[in-house]
Amino acid sequence: QVPLIESGGGLVQAGGSLRLSCAASGRTGRVYAMGWFRQAPGKEREFVAAITWSGGRTYVVDSVKGRFTISIDNAKDTVYLQMNSLKSEDTAVYYCAATRSVGMLKLRVSAMDYWGQGTQVTVST
Repeated sequence: QVPLIESGGGLVQAGGSLRLSCAASGRTGRVYAMGWFRQAPGKEREFVAAITWSGGRTYVVDSVKGRFTISIDNAKDTVYLQMNSLKSEDTAVYYCAATRSVGMLKLRVSAMDYWGQGTQVTVST
């Protein structure tokens, strides 16, 4: 098992910034990549960004490219999602997830092996 604990969500005005953290524990040696997903009310969970556990490769979706940055601190087993220039459409519950499967970083919900509990991000206008 790889327990994941997210933190850093909250309420922010449009144009503001937040940094989400995801602390991993347990058998992290089995993890190939970490991803951030989000789910807005009434919508399906969608992929946002991913990073290999080594930190060597990253991927972010076009809708957040240039605004969101994913990074990892292997000394702390923690993944971060820096979110800048936030928009109202970024409002969602953000989930951290881990996969053991080696492959492309455009991750799918079904490919993830472990999930965090989620953290709410609300962007006000």
